[in-house]
Amino acid sequence: MKKRAICAALCLTLCIALGGQAAAAERGVSFILNGAVLETEIAAQVIDQTVYVSYWPIVQALYPDAAAVWANHRAEVTTEGLTLYIKPGAKYIEANGRYLYVPEGVQVQGYDILVPIRVLGRALGAYINWNGASSAVEITSGSSPIPSGTLAYQEDVVYWLSRIIYAESGNQSLDGKIAVGNVVLNRVASPRFPNTVYEVIFQRNQFTPAMTGSINRTPSAESVIAAKLCLDGANTAGDALYFVNPNMSPYSWASRNRPYVATIGAHAFFA
Repeated sequence: MKKRAICAALCLTLCIALGGQAAAAERGVSFILNGAVLETEIAAQVIDQTVYVSYWPIVQALYPDAAAVWANHRAEVTTEGLTLYIKPGAKYIEANGRYLYVPEGVQVQGYDILVPIRVLGRALGAYINWNGASSAVEITSGSSPIPSGTLAYQEDVVYWLSRIIYAESGNQSLDGKIAVGNVVLNRVASPRFPNTVYEVIFQRNQFTPAMTGSINRTPSAESVIAAKLCLDGANTAGDALYFVNPNMSPYSWASRNRPYVATIGAHAFFA
């Protein structure tokens, strides 16, 4: 019981702590909000050329009335017009029902939870600019947080995209699921294929689940999340238009005729 209490206290501290190691200060990076330097220490680190920052000081600077609690193994932030969920280790954050991709996952540094500054800025409705001359992250507040998922996602698109993702990659990682969704959306954007998600999925002789009926199975929660991540710009498959399981189809038409893009889990992707 004592151990649980200690863990709960630590998690709450992770959620609302304003301190930290101030890695940004060590690198000489400053944070400027609406033209004024933020004096609060902001923990930061660079991962794969992406600046991660402690979310709470930024949230509090933009939304002074915001409140944060630790529940369901994640930080839960609320203020007028914004509900934000940030879970350490997750490859996305959820803001107003929108799913924003974090390729390297939400990080923890000391007592701080870190997310990419541009992803956080998008969730908060802020504009982010890197000023290389002054080594400063410039933050400009917007008029409101990110619009809700109800407004951003078309119900029928999520319905079919999540089902083809589940039918084709239900046993794959989140990145593998996103990649399958990317192929469908890349086809929608290509003049060589139909221009709606439904028509792409049900194009003749293209997707086996559409022919066998397995596409009608109820998708997993992660498959629905993957669909929404794709619709909000997550991409793990580049410009791929095809994917195959090399173990099941070692001499597929795509592998013999199309440029190779990547292998993610059980699938190889081709442009």
